[in-house]
Amino acid sequence: MMFRLSKSRIILIFLFVLFLPFNSLIRANVVQASQGTVVAILPDNVSADIGQPFTINITVLNVQNLYGLDVTINWNSSVLQFINVDVRLGHTDTDGVLYNSSLTSPPYIVVNNVTGGSQYEIAATSVAPAPSFNGSGNIVRITFEANSSGYSNIAFSNSELWDYPPPDRDPRISEPIDHTSNGSQFVTVPEIPSSAIFLAFAVLTVFASVLSKKINKKAHSRISVDTRDK
Repeated sequence: MMFRLSKSRIILIFLFVLFLPFNSLIRANVVQASQGTVVAILPDNVSADIGQPFTINITVLNVQNLYGLDVTINWNSSVLQFINVDVRLGHTDTDGVLYNSSLTSPPYIVVNNVTGGSQYEIAATSVAPAPSFNGSGNIVRITFEANSSGYSNIAFSNSELWDYPPPDRDPRISEPIDHTSNGSQFVTVPEIPSSAIFLAFAVLTVFASVLSKKINKKAHSRISVDTRDK
């Protein structure tokens, strides 16, 4: 009989197997995530000219005891084109999340894929005896390019964080960390031809001139009426 496992379940099993031979080496951290834990896309509002690249961060804020993660984002591919991704896992000496250990390899990446030009997923776990991660940091940096004028959400379709299981947990597997997730909004700024700018300026100039003449004419008429009344 064959069983189909989700990537999240693979992470749980992977962690459980790894922990068995390294219990005496792992630094346990049983602090649960605070209510302020957030997985966010930053900046949360972006605008750019057509053809202009820009970068967003998928960031974890205020997390405690983080050992695994699985996040997926989506965007409108008719407005935004994926350019590249810079995975920040293990770069905890600068801006990343999930620690390396001097005795192990970097975090194990289960998935790091772009699908259909409109979806990106990353799933990964630290490798024992690496400690769990506490604080804030970036999961990845993603560079897009605006390929047409329009609007697109950059939104989470999945967001999962997993903790380090303490020695007294039975069964000793990771459990989800409560958190909220916040996406981003993107609006392109269309290129405006110089001829269109000149035409708009000319129209505004004529409109201002006509409006000024009407105001002066009304003011003159009112002065004339006041003079006759006297």
